[in-house]
Amino acid sequence: MARIAGIDLPKNKRGVIGLTYIFGIGRSTAAYILEKAGISEDVKVSEWNDDQLAAIRNIINEEIKVEGALRSEVQLNIKRLMDIGCYRGLRHRKHLPLRGQRTKNNSRTRKGKRKTVANKKKATK
Repeated sequence: MARIAGIDLPKNKRGVIGLTYIFGIGRSTAAYILEKAGISEDVKVSEWNDDQLAAIRNIINEEIKVEGALRSEVQLNIKRLMDIGCYRGLRHRKHLPLRGQRTKNNSRTRKGKRKTVANKKKATK
């Protein structure tokens, strides 16, 4: 079982795909790590030996910010935006999309479940 940065990597996947299970590592970063460690991308995670695993661990620890450290940095960045009161910070505060998307029809994921607003009753004479 390959365990890197507190994450159990899936044994049956190729190395480049298995590394993407770690928060903060995508396909290109995974390819860079394997290239620097001198491991083929096609070798499965279960076929890595202890030396290769140690080399991958060293590269990740020294060069790349992953998991807890990265998550806390992202949260601090969002908090900073909210504190200075910039547009993106205000959108974060209101739980609305902040990259220019329209909100009239879409953005249900960000806004949450629909809140129905009733129409005004017409006054009878």
